[in-house]
Amino acid sequence: MARFASDPLIMLIRQATAVDSDAVARLHADSWRAHYRGAYRDEFLDGPVVEDRLRVWRDRLTMQAPNQMVIVAYEGDELIGFICAYGGHDKTWGSLIDNLHVRTERHRRGIGRRLIAEVAAWCRANYTGHGLYLWVLEDNRRAQRFYQGLGAIDRGGEFGEPPGGGQIHKRRYVWKVIPDIPRN
Repeated sequence: MARFASDPLIMLIRQATAVDSDAVARLHADSWRAHYRGAYRDEFLDGPVVEDRLRVWRDRLTMQAPNQMVIVAYEGDELIGFICAYGGHDKTWGSLIDNLHVRTERHRRGIGRRLIAEVAAWCRANYTGHGLYLWVLEDNRRAQRFYQGLGAIDRGGEFGEPPGGGQIHKRRYVWKVIPDIPRN
């Protein structure tokens, strides 16, 4: 039977394992190259970003911290998104969503929302009494609107040093109470 381009594939959501590390690293690097240009140094994005992300994700997925959750989304054999969170990361702000990346051509299909819903459910089950937060680049208005649409509130910004050097301005988005986002 032929499959048409508009036919949806079934999305598989599961906890990441070490087997996923290279695919996660490559998606992470691709996402940074597509969306962080101008904030991160070009010589980093055009140079060692893949090697940097391979090192990070191989470490994270082979020696997972006890409070770490990484969830991946696949369509067929293709990794289309992932999220990484650390439960109870900060006494004031709660659990941290450290990374959320979805393939650019898959944006606006509910994948990011579904991944956040999975992390929120994990946090509610394991880190009750904590809020949830993440950092967004100051210039990434699209991502800010996405998180605001899910109920997150901008709690101010600060400067930081990204991988590859330089300086970025980032905003902290917070849910005081872990959101109850439907998983479908």
